[in-house]
Amino acid sequence: MTPRWVPSLGARALGGERCQFCVWAPQSERVEVHLVAPRERLAPLQPEHRGYHAAVLEDVGPGSLYLYRLDGTTERPDPASRCQPQGVHGPSQVVNSDFPWEDQGWSGLPLEAYIIYELHVGTFTSEGTFDALIPHLDTLADVGITAIELMPVAQFPGTRNWGYDGVYPFAVQKSYGSVEGLKRLVNACHQREIAVVLDVVYNHLGPEGNFLGHFGPYFTERYRTPWGPAINFDGAWSDEVRRYFIENALYWIMECHIDALRLDALHAILDLSAHPFLKELAAAVHEQAERIGRRVYLIAESDLNDTKLIRAQEVGGFALDAQWNDDFHHALHTLLTGERSGYYQDFGTLRHLVTALTDGYVYAGQYSRFRGCRHGNPSTSIPARKFIVCSQNHDQVGNRMFGERLSQLVDFDALKLAAAVILLSPYIPLLFMGEEYGEPAPFPYFVSHSDPALVEAVRRGRREEFAAFGWQGEVPDPQDEGTFLSAKLDHKLRYDGHHRVLHDFYRELIRLRKTLPALASLNKEQMEVTGYESQKVAFVRRWSGDDEAFTVFQFADTQVSATLPVPEGRWRKRLDSSDERWQGNGSSLPDQLKSAGEVMLHLPRKAFALFHRTEEA
Repeated sequence: MTPRWVPSLGARALGGERCQFCVWAPQSERVEVHLVAPRERLAPLQPEHRGYHAAVLEDVGPGSLYLYRLDGTTERPDPASRCQPQGVHGPSQVVNSDFPWEDQGWSGLPLEAYIIYELHVGTFTSEGTFDALIPHLDTLADVGITAIELMPVAQFPGTRNWGYDGVYPFAVQKSYGSVEGLKRLVNACHQREIAVVLDVVYNHLGPEGNFLGHFGPYFTERYRTPWGPAINFDGAWSDEVRRYFIENALYWIMECHIDALRLDALHAILDLSAHPFLKELAAAVHEQAERIGRRVYLIAESDLNDTKLIRAQEVGGFALDAQWNDDFHHALHTLLTGERSGYYQDFGTLRHLVTALTDGYVYAGQYSRFRGCRHGNPSTSIPARKFIVCSQNHDQVGNRMFGERLSQLVDFDALKLAAAVILLSPYIPLLFMGEEYGEPAPFPYFVSHSDPALVEAVRRGRREEFAAFGWQGEVPDPQDEGTFLSAKLDHKLRYDGHHRVLHDFYRELIRLRKTLPALASLNKEQMEVTGYESQKVAFVRRWSGDDEAFTVFQFADTQVSATLPVPEGRWRKRLDSSDERWQGNGSSLPDQLKSAGEVMLHLPRKAFALFHRTEEA
């Protein structure tokens, strides 16, 4: 690790018009700060150990614009810039870190209490800013949301991007409202007891405005990723590269009061060292969280189905706190839509969903046709609170050719069924913005690059990406502003027609999840799942202490009858998706059941029902 004497990276305002600068540039003998405004001048930095250059400069306060000059020739923005007011090619800006926080009593939520709502700041509102989000928080809290997850906000080229082309990991996107806007949003969330998850990208930087390689060996040619050379996490100088990204994680937690970081595409972090970067990152974050008395989590995204990410370090794991489980999504999506192309070819039976419910991963060492090899390792022993599941997210919607949401692929009955499977599972649920009221707007991929050659490369890449799925038609132009505008949400829909019914339905599902002990306890060991492949029916029984509930999910397109292993006793129906209240065709299921060990139920198409054990008379 870097010695403690090395100052924080970037420009740090010290008060009294004094500012500390620190940059890692091991390949440069001379580094200077070119102060551009308000008064132009050149100031040298002092070389320190391990390639750092630092100094405290006078007459430099918040708002000052600057560049680093390397060896008297090349000028570039600060790799640890906190603000890029003129975009990725312009000078960096010194910012004031002071903020009137009102969340002093906030220590975070237990991870098992998270009900996550993923959103894209630029498309969630017409304004596309952090401040415009704040008036919607009460509505989300009313539905039952306990955590919002922001897609990446690191500064990217232009004003339209998913966020995964960010090139300044410490700088908050200017068009969203910069770091001050982010802090106002986090402060408002914490006042409503809503946690904030931030998506961060440590596996690559975007192609436009990426100047890290000008400062030092941040990248290595020993490995290749879909975005080019890999980040140097295990070669010469990798200690300082790791320091950069670990300091970034701690910056979000300490400076911006973020509660959890979602780590993008960890399968693209290539690291063969004896002490992997991810293990070091987890240790640093958890130590800091303990020091400040807050609950802070690291959430992995990886397509490797490798439990090493979320196992304790004592048993050889990396000790990340949770992971997105794509297998759960794929198992559910194929049952609802019938799609079998691309990676969906590995799914499609009820058995896959049963496995996802009981174990977590579906592929735990079996042969995958899509991959052409065995895939994954067993997750049966992994606690349920370590898996995050969804029926939609930005990837699964946006990486379709036309960005169609589930609301455009299936009917209303199937939307209710999808919601129930996710929210009544023993895992942490994630909703994608607008899902709770059936938003019809697509979520296609969009960018606003300034390099015509890069724009054309992005267009070509998107067309090639969809070849495995066999989708027909013309891919929406990612560079066209209309593609971006088509993704804007229409929040007024939640108050009318079937959108309002679905919105109320989500609220009721979440209420039951929180209030029934059998559902509130995230425990795979206190659950039994039985699948009936021919009828496409799944029977799920869950319990906690004396409290017990069962749910029956029916995925067939016609009414079916099934004899289910309902335990002895009396049961009260708590929710039935076929009820007229939920725009169903009317339920044939009784409000009360008395079972002697088995019950035959007649189940409408694409429906589910939840029953809760009642006290014996």
